[in-house]
Amino acid sequence: MLKKTLLATLILVLAILLVACGGGGDTGGEEAAGGSVGDAAHGEELYNQVTIGSASAPGCVTCHSTEEGVVLVGPSHAGLASRAGTYVEGMSAEDYLRESITDPNAHIVDGFTPDVMYQNFGEELQARDINDLIAYMLTLN
Repeated sequence: MLKKTLLATLILVLAILLVACGGGGDTGGEEAAGGSVGDAAHGEELYNQVTIGSASAPGCVTCHSTEEGVVLVGPSHAGLASRAGTYVEGMSAEDYLRESITDPNAHIVDGFTPDVMYQNFGEELQARDINDLIAYMLTLN
């Protein structure tokens, strides 16, 4: 009887350790629950902040409009979800947007100037925030 109790206790302890040490937490990966990139609602909140990031850099809404034909400093984001995957052959909309945020000079839209967009979002924003911004931008049709 003692051996069975000891064995059952050992199995229970191992099971608890496996659950406690198992992945399951947020690793900042690209996929979130539901198969989407991130939380679009939180991304919209971030997008509409006048300043963003640890250095209080200009937020997206400061330079980008979401209205068709309205250009502020950078290109309008109206219809961005359907356009983003067409700018660079073989690059998905998600990958294009991620690179545009983390390396703004990698692909400059025709008619716009390099080095105008803040260059350090990749270092200053959390991976989750970048994912959430991308999720929101992928709703802009």
